[in-house]
Amino acid sequence: MRIYDGSPRQDFEEVLRSIGSVLDQRGMREISVTEVPEGFIVQGLALDQAGSTWTESFGQQHKETLTFVDDDIARFMEEGVARRAKPEAVPGYDNPGHYEASLRVIGHFIDQQRPRDVFLFEQEGAYVLRLLMTSQAGAKHVLVEFTREDVDGLIARAPALRTAPSAPAATAPGAPATQK
Repeated sequence: MRIYDGSPRQDFEEVLRSIGSVLDQRGMREISVTEVPEGFIVQGLALDQAGSTWTESFGQQHKETLTFVDDDIARFMEEGVARRAKPEAVPGYDNPGHYEASLRVIGHFIDQQRPRDVFLFEQEGAYVLRLLMTSQAGAKHVLVEFTREDVDGLIARAPALRTAPSAPAATAPGAPATQK
């Protein structure tokens, strides 16, 4: 969350993890996440299960747009902490879903980069990030790609990362496929 107005967002790992949990609950796929001053705009394909005939019993996909303001994100984060503290208290929650796990490790990478602004989209399990980076030379966008294998590898190594000191993401095993 933002420490003060105009500052870069802090703790993308937890913010994106919380958004990912909501997306998992909604059954969304092929997502895009755009950071805006008030929070995040998320778009994705959602399954509408309101079919009334046999041919519609599997549901139809439609594009859905969600807006999460900072207060929503704070609530999602609190709910996530409570759910992880007592997973048995939440029926059906025994481990994180696809987006909760994937966006968490991508958020960890973003935290190491310390961008001013974030946009990401996912296609078939691969992610492209556009990070607005600032330096003494000014601001510029940087593109980073995570293949499906990169994300799976980061998820597999996540427990070890929680106990080890942070290494620069670009040199760590399983760093994203390309950084432009």
